[in-house]
Amino acid sequence: MICYEHPLNERIRTLLRLEDLFNKVDFFLARATPIEHHAALVALFEILDVTGRADIKSDLLQELERQRGLLEGLRKNPEISEEALNRILNDITVAFRDLLNVSGRIGGHLRDNEWLMNIKQRMSFPGGACEFDLPSYHYWLSIAPEVRHHDFSEWITPLLPIRSSSNIILKLLRNSGRIFRYTAYQGLFQQTDSGHLAQLLRLKIEKEIPCVPEISANKYALNIRFIPFGPDQKMNVYEEDIDFELAYCNL
Repeated sequence: MICYEHPLNERIRTLLRLEDLFNKVDFFLARATPIEHHAALVALFEILDVTGRADIKSDLLQELERQRGLLEGLRKNPEISEEALNRILNDITVAFRDLLNVSGRIGGHLRDNEWLMNIKQRMSFPGGACEFDLPSYHYWLSIAPEVRHHDFSEWITPLLPIRSSSNIILKLLRNSGRIFRYTAYQGLFQQTDSGHLAQLLRLKIEKEIPCVPEISANKYALNIRFIPFGPDQKMNVYEEDIDFELAYCNL
């Protein structure tokens, strides 16, 4: 199965973008070549742009506190594992404390680094990070990978409370999903006034089906069109019936 996630508000959209970017930093930073470390730095700059929203820290703190209150209310529920509940509550407590200890604006330590901001500015131009544009950056990419790893550790560590907090919220959101099975007849599925509250939709179809879902949703209606995939892809609707799973996730 392949899963497609569709956020239904800006906050969840932001958290999904951060998750993707942090995963890219992990992937490229685990390598040692200059090109891969360049890609890691590009992702780091994108994280800086995404976290530039002034309210992301307060949004995360409020949501962690709300989830802690909801989960505490489940302590007497015999269907809930006490061990699992304590584990997630401890994770929330640690993430809340670490995020609360982040002083100033998120990513301020990067914005105060004139060398990094010069590189970021040049990267906004196509091919702007060439060695003749940024000789000091070219030198940095040529030094030992261990030194670059050390630098990256200093740059990304202050951002980790944002990552851990958003990961907890996304995990709780995904685990909240109520799964239903539907059929898109001749590639189309429509639903109105379903009664399902959701902040995130998670759609799963068989990988072997050569199409991708195009999802349009609001609080009144849900429309899904399955579009054939191929090198000469057009916007025609897939003409066969498609069985799929749809999870409505809501915190």
